[in-house]
Amino acid sequence: MKKVYNIGVEATLEVIGGKWKPVILCHLTHHGKIRTNEFRRLIPGISQKMLTNQLRELEQSGLINRKVFNQVPPKVEYSLTPYGQEMDPVLNILCTWGEKHIEMLQDKGEDVLLMQRDEDIAIKHTS
Repeated sequence: MKKVYNIGVEATLEVIGGKWKPVILCHLTHHGKIRTNEFRRLIPGISQKMLTNQLRELEQSGLINRKVFNQVPPKVEYSLTPYGQEMDPVLNILCTWGEKHIEMLQDKGEDVLLMQRDEDIAIKHTS
């Protein structure tokens, strides 16, 4: 049966939709290659099972590469494919909009905090 999309964003969200996939892709965009344990440090709210599932789905979609090194203990690195790198402008726009949204919420008096990692340094943006 033919898959029909009513608007292009449906196809995009089918691939990167959900809470964790865009976060994973943003970290890969900013950090390059990342090992599984490093993802757990960068995304403290994700379970190991969810991380594994999301990484597999992104790999199946052709957005990320999984490289397994033949060593003990096992070493696995993830990186963006050239196709996945095409998401960079989209993800940057989402991040920028999100930062502006957080500022708007703070201006309204809401208790919101953005923790942004830049070269493994946590920067707190507060009002």
